[in-house]
Amino acid sequence: MKISRFKGGTVATVGALMCATVLAGSAVAEGNPIGPIVAPDVNEAKALLGQRLFFDKRLSGDAALSCATCHQPENGFADGMPLSLAYPGSKGFRNTPTLINTAIADNWFHDGRIGTNLNDVTRESITEDYMMNMDMRLMQERVKQDPVYVEMFAAAGYGEPSNGSIRKAIPEYLNTLISKGAAFDEGTMSDGATRGQELFTGKAGCVSCHNGSRFTDDQAYNIGVAENPDIWSDPMRHMTYAAFAQFMGIENYMNIRRDVGAQIIRNPVDRSDVGSFNTPTLRELTYTAPYMHNGTFDSLFEVVAFYNAGGGDDANKDPRIKPLGLTFAEQKDIVAFLEALSGDPLTGPDYVWPDPVPTNYPAIENWREVQN
Repeated sequence: MKISRFKGGTVATVGALMCATVLAGSAVAEGNPIGPIVAPDVNEAKALLGQRLFFDKRLSGDAALSCATCHQPENGFADGMPLSLAYPGSKGFRNTPTLINTAIADNWFHDGRIGTNLNDVTRESITEDYMMNMDMRLMQERVKQDPVYVEMFAAAGYGEPSNGSIRKAIPEYLNTLISKGAAFDEGTMSDGATRGQELFTGKAGCVSCHNGSRFTDDQAYNIGVAENPDIWSDPMRHMTYAAFAQFMGIENYMNIRRDVGAQIIRNPVDRSDVGSFNTPTLRELTYTAPYMHNGTFDSLFEVVAFYNAGGGDDANKDPRIKPLGLTFAEQKDIVAFLEALSGDPLTGPDYVWPDPVPTNYPAIENWREVQN
């Protein structure tokens, strides 16, 4: 198996540079540029190890789910559901975000509670009780007993398998999940998508928040997205949110019926940030429906129509969210542009571990005397 090497500092294509150059003429684009992805360097042996770990269910407490259970390659490394799965005995309360291009994100999760350290992200995802609910000491011992891992860890330069090396190898695999082949990057957009790009950076003003190579400023805003009632009507989802809210120190968490979002890290006192969520990336949208932090919109046209109407109703809604006055045809053109930001599916052998990862393997003879 071969892991593709992505050279850091290399832009996706010349076509993307041409797109960025065209945009430079607009006042909005000058301060909020959009452009191609710059891919990080990748260590192939470490990324290959991280790939197998990503698809290994033994990294969860009862071996019920792997990272790939929720971040599915065929769904753009999301899961295609409004609200995520969770560890058995609970259910999720937010939409599963894509992992494509997140190796170069400024922060993680819909509330932005973890920064750029992917080691921290990996640790939280594996150990959080409603995610994978794994004790890292147990995880380390499970991995050490697998002869395939013993060989792979050594080949990657990590020596004996350890939980610290696991938290390094999985992020190395995430470095390979970089968009490629999008019409925007290749300079092959349709006429409608080209018109949509002009609206995106001009009349609609989308670029004020959706900018950069990932089309996000990685900042949190309240745009008035309605609550997903399933979070509060499904006891399993409500229970999961209550446990999360208690851990994060959210006041009156048993009585609130809304997801407070980025308020947990931004402004926990005066509540002015309640209902703020990170600007999502616009890359790979054709694979990652439904949309918004709680999966309330099924299609991109619904999302564009929502913004065209001036967002939803919320006391904390950002005052810059106002009706856009777009015609039906203009909304269709913006959707065409958004679709042009999706590239080739990352479902080949460079991204997906080809064989089932066994959860059982032969016992080690004379295990008391054996050392890795």
